[in-house]
Amino acid sequence: PPTAGYFPVLYFPVRPNPNLIFQGDNMTTARSAMQEVAPKLAEITADTLFGDVWERPGLSKRDRSLITVATLIALYRTGQIPGHINRALDNGVTKDEIAELVTHVAFYAGVPCAAQAAGIIRDAYASR
Repeated sequence: PPTAGYFPVLYFPVRPNPNLIFQGDNMTTARSAMQEVAPKLAEITADTLFGDVWERPGLSKRDRSLITVATLIALYRTGQIPGHINRALDNGVTKDEIAELVTHVAFYAGVPCAAQAAGIIRDAYASR
């Protein structure tokens, strides 16, 4: 167990299993590329992002998925969208909610971002 004054983000009693962290073909490809090109980045991502941030009790995984998908669409990070759509569906987000999310984000991030995401999301649904 940690001692007083520890930084929670730096303490991981059990290292997350990366095979459970990155799910779906898109996320597997991202994990493989990171491990090959920047292994430390893959380790930090597994430990910090998925081992700590995604596990914090302040938000449900479902809510984190909605936030993540909205952010990826708004920032036009299209390569990450399919894996996080699959994760969102696995975390209980419905296709109707994803449709509302895309529509809502269009008016804050721009219709081109949302329109591009719609095609990517359609393909992600088809590959499930």
